[in-house]
Formats: sequence, structure tokens, C-alpha cells
Amino acid sequence: MKEEMAEYVPLSQMEDSEKQNSSLIPIKSRKKGGLITIPFIIANEALESVASYGLLPNMTFYLMREYRMDITTTQNLLFFWSAATNFLPIVGAVVADSYLGRFLTIGLGSIFSFMGTVVLWLTAMIPRARPPPCNQSGQACKSTTTSQYMLLVFSFLLMSIGAGGIRSSSLAFGANQLDKGDNNPNKYKMMESFFTWYYTLCVASVLIALTGIVYLQDRLGWKVGFGVPAILMFLSALSFYLASPFYIKPKVRSNVFASFIQVIVVACKNRELHYPNQNSDYHHKNGSGHQVPTEKLRFLNKACIIKRPEDVKPNGVAANPWNLCTVEQVEELKALIRVLPLWSTGIMISINMSQSSFPLLQAQSMDRHLTKGFEIPAGSFGMFMMIALTIWVFLYDRVMLPLASKIKGRPVRLKPIVRMGIGIFVSCMSMVVSGIIEHVRRRKAIYQGLLNNSQGLVEMSALWLIIPNCLNGIAEAFSSIGSTEFYYSELPRSMSSIASALLGLGMAVASLLASVILSAADKYTKGEGKESWVSSNINKGHYEYYYWFLALLTAFNLIYFVACCWHYGTSVEVDITIKMMELSDDDD
Repeated sequence: MKEEMAEYVPLSQMEDSEKQNSSLIPIKSRKKGGLITIPFIIANEALESVASYGLLPNMTFYLMREYRMDITTTQNLLFFWSAATNFLPIVGAVVADSYLGRFLTIGLGSIFSFMGTVVLWLTAMIPRARPPPCNQSGQACKSTTTSQYMLLVFSFLLMSIGAGGIRSSSLAFGANQLDKGDNNPNKYKMMESFFTWYYTLCVASVLIALTGIVYLQDRLGWKVGFGVPAILMFLSALSFYLASPFYIKPKVRSNVFASFIQVIVVACKNRELHYPNQNSDYHHKNGSGHQVPTEKLRFLNKACIIKRPEDVKPNGVAANPWNLCTVEQVEELKALIRVLPLWSTGIMISINMSQSSFPLLQAQSMDRHLTKGFEIPAGSFGMFMMIALTIWVFLYDRVMLPLASKIKGRPVRLKPIVRMGIGIFVSCMSMVVSGIIEHVRRRKAIYQGLLNNSQGLVEMSALWLIIPNCLNGIAEAFSSIGSTEFYYSELPRSMSSIASALLGLGMAVASLLASVILSAADKYTKGEGKESWVSSNINKGHYEYYYWFLALLTAFNLIYFVACCWHYGTSVEVDITIKMMELSDDDD
């Protein structure tokens, strides 16, 4: 078979600027990337979001009814699933950047997610994949077997691995298609448009998941409710691979995470060395100038001390990066360590946001009717958080700030760190309000004689739950956007991937801590004749106490946040070093 030959453009048909580089340019290479690939990338991410987020809201009911788990076991399992889903994108970013590349990482992630949704669908389709229904003859219900439980967990694991591949690289891979290294004056405009559409469709996907998929599960059952996400994931993988010939597929490169490990290892190796008296004894990146390492976390400076001249090659590169690092590597690690205390203050907000099972049981026990013929599915109340987040961002950016700037006569913006603090405060208020609503709901349930009947309908509108959901959305808008902007402004430009990974890591840690808090609350609040705060019977438990306990922890977290802000301060020395590092990157 003949190999396909690429066509070439003659020198006479090229622009003057192109003539300097080559006399022949392959036409086919110029077709790679561009706007034609963006719909496929966005469709892949959007369909994956609809599939995965559509499974979460009603999963509490599926586990409690079909697998007969109690509320604590159910919520803990969902916490672990959430932790894996939020942590694995960080692993995916390392794998994509250092080993497989972004295209292959997204492609494999799509396949894993599809397999996970299929396995979950099979648990609903195959009766022997879950415990048999309880009979009415008075015999004890059969519990979940180990193999049934492992099959369920395996489906969650596959979906988490898939999310790690897709979410870690989708946005960056889309940006690669538009940043083709040319001098296109519309490049940045296209990039801004891509980011806008990307985030808009992600929000729209979550809203569709919280309404459409949840409605299907409520009305048509688990077989259809889990089958539709599996079909969507198949379409997600298919849409991504269809455009494979048109993608720009960047080569793998060294990863910043490996750089951090190198700094720590080399600093430990050189712990016996004395600090040099002159700057020339420190190893710098080529063309970066000879800035001095900062004095904060001084121990790490030993990683960039030149012990012997032969440690540096004639081209200025370290002979062995595990024996000598650059000043820039050391300062990048210091910058990360410096923001970690403030990063940790956002974990409490994520803990509050992750309490998905309790609001679901509350909504299920309340009157959810909007009209006589339509009621909101219990799993769809999370959509109000997304709606509130979207509306608040629009009002804040397009109404409040311009109005404040007009009144003040100068541009007015809240600093990212201030917005982070406001987010923590609003999250605390959300937990307080959630506790008050639950306290009123429980009193009404007991008054109606429903203490032993958790399935009974309380004469109280579930629309009250919109208030804490809206507060959660506003808290998320302040905290997530503010913290992301804070990370990008405080960390060097070369660490942009770290800035985007910190939020996901925070949510992963929050899910694990939330499991610890829930298990402790269940263990230490129940005893002989005493019901746990987080009992599976919502009317016997005291969910309001649990909400108020979270509010108390959030209040302490706000005090911790203020202390971190005071300790963080403004380090001119660090700021100057970071700016010099960014300038050197621009020169390169």
C-alpha cells in the first residue's frame, strides 16, 4: 500500500515571515487543532459530567433501599467515592504530563468511566448482583455479600479513575488546540471564548444531571436511571475519539511534582553542607539571572548549592537532577508550602458541601410539591446551589462591583483572600440555617406522630431547603473562585497546574475528614436506649445537632483562617523572587 504523501505549499505562496522558517510547509499539519476540535472536547467533558453527577444525588436511596446500608455506612461510602474522584485527577495530571500525554489520558479515562457506569447499571439489571428483597414471612433480611459489595465498589472505582483521566486534562487539552504557537491575533479571544463555554456547559451539565437524570431514576427506576448515564458515557468516549485525527497531541514533559520531590531529596542529601557566601555557588536555570534564594525555609536552599564544578554541565544544566536543583525549583516549592495553611482553611467548606445524604432524607420527608401535579425530586434540590452560584457570580461581577466603582470613583474589587474569608462565614451560616430548618421539621414530625415512621410525610414545605442550598452556592462562589485566583496570583506561572489541582485535593481531603467526623458523631452520640444524632430514622435522630456541630467547627475554622492571614502577611522578598522567576520564564 502506498503511503499517503503530504502536500506542500511552495515558497512563492508564503508570507514573508513564513519564508524565514521553511521553504515548504505541509498543508495537513496546518489543519491540526483549532476551533473544529473544541466541540468534541467540550462534549466529552459535558457528557461525563451529566453521567457522573446524575448518579450521585439518589445514590443514597439506592444504597439504603437495595443494599440495606444504614445512613452512616452509606454516607461514608459516598465520602470515599468523592475522595477518590477528587484526588485521582491530580494523579491523572502527573500521568498525562509525564508519561501518557493528555490525549491518551482523556481517552482511557473515557473508557474507564464508561466501564464503571456499565458495571453500576449491571448491579441494577442482575438481581443476584445485590441482596434479594425482604420477604414478608418474618424471616431476617439477607445482608449484602462480599462479592456484591465489591462489585458495587468496583464500579465506583472505575468511574473515579475515569474522572481522574478526563477532568485532569480536558481543559488543558482544549487550550492546546488553540495555542498552536503562531501569532494569530485572535488566539487569546478564542481562548477566552473556550474557557467561557467550557465552564458554562459544565454548570449546565450539572443542572441537567440534577434534574433530568434524577427525574428518570425517580419515575422509571434504577434500570433506566443507571442505563442512561452509561449511554451518555459511551457517547462521551465516542465524541472524543471521532476527532482524533484533528487533535494537536503535545508530547509529554517533566512534571512539577517530580521537581518538588527532587528538592526535598537533594536538600536531605546536602544537610551537612554549609551555606555559601556568594551567589555564584547556587545553581540557577539558564538565562534566569543570579537571584539569591529567600531566607524563609532556608533548609531547602541546600538543594541548589553547587558542591563540585562537575555537577554542572557546560550547557549550564545539572548533571544529575537528583544531586543538584535550581534556585527556581527551590522557590517554587517554598511558594507552595507558603500557601498550604490558607489552602487548608477551605477544607471545612468542602466538608459542609459534601453532606449530601442528610438533605436528601430531609427533602424526601417534606412536601415537595410546586403545583398539585408536580413535585421536585428529592435529589434535585442541589440544583438550587448551582443556580445561586451562577446568579451570584453574575450579580457580583456585572452589577455590584461596577456600582461600587461608580460610587467610589475608582475601580473596586475584593481581594481574593477577603472573598475566601467571606465564603467561610457564609458556609457557617448555611449550617446554622440547615440546623434550624431540621429542628422545626423534626418537631412537626413528632407532633404528627411520625417518630417511628421515617417514611411519613411531614406537613412542611421542602422549599425551605432552598435557603441553605443558596447559601452554599454563595459560599462556593466566594471561596472557590477567590481561592483559585489567590493560588494563581501567589504561585509562579510555571505552577499553574498545581494551582488548579489544589482545589481538587482540598475536596478529596475534605471527603476523608467528613467521613471521620460522621463516624465519630455516630459512635459517641449513641448508647443504650439513646439514638445516634445521625440515625437512619431521620425523626429519631438529631440531624440539627450534627449541622450545628459542623457550624461550630466552621466558626473555629474562620478564626484559624484569620490567624493564617496574619501569619501569611506580605513577603516582599518572596514576591520579588516569584516575579523574577516569571520574567525569566518569559525570556525563555
